[in-house]
Amino acid sequence: MTSKDMLSRRQIADAALADWRKLGQGLHARYLAHDFAAGARFTAAVGAVCDEATHYPRVSIGPGYVDLKLVSDDAIYRSDDGTEYTVEWVTQQDVDLARRIAEVAAEHGLVADPSAVSHVELGLDTTDSAKIAPVWAALLTGDPSSRGRGTPSDEIRDAGGRVPNLWFGDGTDEQHRFHLEVYVAPEVAAQRIAAAVAAGGTVVDDSESPGVTVIADQVGNRGVLCVAATPPEGD
Repeated sequence: MTSKDMLSRRQIADAALADWRKLGQGLHARYLAHDFAAGARFTAAVGAVCDEATHYPRVSIGPGYVDLKLVSDDAIYRSDDGTEYTVEWVTQQDVDLARRIAEVAAEHGLVADPSAVSHVELGLDTTDSAKIAPVWAALLTGDPSSRGRGTPSDEIRDAGGRVPNLWFGDGTDEQHRFHLEVYVAPEVAAQRIAAAVAAGGTVVDDSESPGVTVIADQVGNRGVLCVAATPPEGD
């Protein structure tokens, strides 16, 4: 195994990254800062560490917080037949850098809030993703190469992270073709579902819970709550 190989769910869980949560393809963390200046100083210190590692997170800073995402856009995925694909996923270099960033946060007196991290993607059910994907690549990003970027599928992923990923699922339901994928930390999933139900939503499919829970609003629009559930032993 090399530092570029994509890690399994078990390997990511075994890394025991207290400050970080696996959402979608990457690792996410939120650190709480006393003010914007403190967040900026922390971000600058993270930048120095990342220069040493020659690997970089995506960063969003605001009053009282710094959000970070770590993912490798050149991770190696090997299919069952041995074919190698370059994909966007968590690798050992992300885990190592996540640990180092956590150390920097502690040095700056910043505390992580893992329950606050979230990630949103779009889902579109279709019987012919190959046909319609170029349209969505052009509309969402203006770049044809965003189709299949970092994935062996037709999924649309913007290199600049400007828009949510759009993935394609199997389906022929004409009334419910688009839906949101909302990724949250495992410890807040039950609370998030309960809040949606209390607001008038309905759980329409929890057969794959806690990993996936489908929720509909009062008129049938659907959202999917996704959690990187702890894999079974041996997985």
